[in-house]
Amino acid sequence: MAPITVVLVEDHALVRRAFRSLLEAQERIQVVAEGRTGLDALALARQYRPDVMLLDIAMPEMNGVDAALQIRASVPEVRIVMLTMYAEEPYIRQAIRAGVKGYVLKDGSEADLAQAVVTVARGQTFLSPGAASILAGVVEYGHEAAPDDPYQRLTARERQILQMIAQGHSNRAIADLLGISPKTVCIHRNNLMDTLRIRGTAKLTLYAVKKGLVKPS
Repeated sequence: MAPITVVLVEDHALVRRAFRSLLEAQERIQVVAEGRTGLDALALARQYRPDVMLLDIAMPEMNGVDAALQIRASVPEVRIVMLTMYAEEPYIRQAIRAGVKGYVLKDGSEADLAQAVVTVARGQTFLSPGAASILAGVVEYGHEAAPDDPYQRLTARERQILQMIAQGHSNRAIADLLGISPKTVCIHRNNLMDTLRIRGTAKLTLYAVKKGLVKPS
């Protein structure tokens, strides 16, 4: 039986090494590449076309949800598992809407990770018990995210720039990373601030942390 090929994207090297060890302890799973950022994830998906990709929600350069959307658009056969610390319902819902087939919480059982990879590789969906119970609570009690969240009106590029602002990048640095002009960055920055009705880098950073685009320092 051919091994299940996996690309693992996680920005903390020690955490990435631990997850790789857990995965490679399973005879059926082969980790073929590692990455650190959302842009790495997109490039590696195109290069390796693995059976399964493991992403976090908060990653440098591009968050996991937007990376999943772009991977699904360009390499639709790749199945994606979100491996994350974010247990709140809006994050789980956003991931599922982005086409993610698995959602595993980092503080869950070690067995969940390998089981998620095998389950998703078979074309099925896997939610770790913690994530499943959160969604079950939404169904039972009807507590859903507000439908008019202005964040949902941001474009993928605006979300990416919001994340980079929160990570401390200047307009010039963002322009260099994305291959666009500083003027274009300014336009996107003004548009996203207008949509969110937020002004100032500090407030944008706090907002990005709350949305899971960056991890609190």
